[in-house]
Amino acid sequence: MARILNSPNYDPEAGAFRNPVPAGIGPQPGGGSRGEMFRALLRRDGRKPAGPIPVQRPDLSAPPADGLRLTWLGHATVLAEIDGRRVLFDPVFGERCSPFSFAGPRRLHRVPLPLGELGPLDAVVISHDHYDHLDMSTVRELRKAVAPDVLFAVPLGVGAHLERWGVPQDRIAELDWNETTEAAGLTLTATPARHFCGRGIRNKQRTLWASWSVRGPEHRVFHSGDTGYFPGFAEIGAEHGPFDAAMVQIGAYSEYWPDIHMTPEEGLRAHLDLRGGVLLPIHWGTFNLAPHRWEEPAERTAAAAAAADVRAAIPRPGEPFEPSAQTLPTTPWWQEIAAPERTPQPGGGRKAAAKPSPATEQ
Repeated sequence: MARILNSPNYDPEAGAFRNPVPAGIGPQPGGGSRGEMFRALLRRDGRKPAGPIPVQRPDLSAPPADGLRLTWLGHATVLAEIDGRRVLFDPVFGERCSPFSFAGPRRLHRVPLPLGELGPLDAVVISHDHYDHLDMSTVRELRKAVAPDVLFAVPLGVGAHLERWGVPQDRIAELDWNETTEAAGLTLTATPARHFCGRGIRNKQRTLWASWSVRGPEHRVFHSGDTGYFPGFAEIGAEHGPFDAAMVQIGAYSEYWPDIHMTPEEGLRAHLDLRGGVLLPIHWGTFNLAPHRWEEPAERTAAAAAAADVRAAIPRPGEPFEPSAQTLPTTPWWQEIAAPERTPQPGGGRKAAAKPSPATEQ
């Protein structure tokens, strides 16, 4: 608790962590009222695929040829194999991202690989404590059966959840923004993000949220966690980049909450600020969390990346790829199962120009 109270990112008068730039957390004026927001979330048109999402069972038996391989397992969960080490980001292997087993957002596709078949892990990195990024059942299984001695790197305050679920304190590295820990020769740095936290009504902003830089002997990757766009991405890129690949949130956006989730165009802008190398869009296609059509994030990301001449990989869940490869997974597989569009989606169509920020313009 002392570290939280002494954090420069904690406001003791408010009893809460604060964002690097102000961010509205509740429904914003541009989207409409709270009632309109809930009505938009209840609409079903285009929110689920018209057929099964193609899932690939990854073969990870051989090491990556160039030392870096990424496997998107759905939503924000990514396995990064980097310079002979293995890092699992935001693992959520449960059926729902919810405090309840019987209610809440349910998976749109199966898990590509059972947790017990992932193989050895050197670090598990958590961006924040929302249910779609921190899953109790997954953490417990990791601890008991998969990787009992793995190090969990988490933002300030999140470690208390893990301790309650059986993770020993000495296997938890709690970091403030711009703090670093080491794991198996990797340097893990918690970097700022523009979001919020909480697993209940009363504990909003009591734990920190973060994006992450992971540096190995030869390669560097970035994971955005959840975040709205903010100028700090350019600072992260200058301090920790350039990256070989950046895993960037591009889904679950809405004009009802424009400050805390990026649109695909804003994600592209953040990627440019970060000097992110190959873009891997995350936080889409697995859970139905926003009013936009389920496939819209991929479609808009592909268009924005092409317009900006950015190399982007949009794999099927479970499809591994190496960022250095000449050919990346870019087949628009989502188009084959997109439901016919019938009505506009209020609250889900927020636009943002795919334009580099001044920090990245030449």
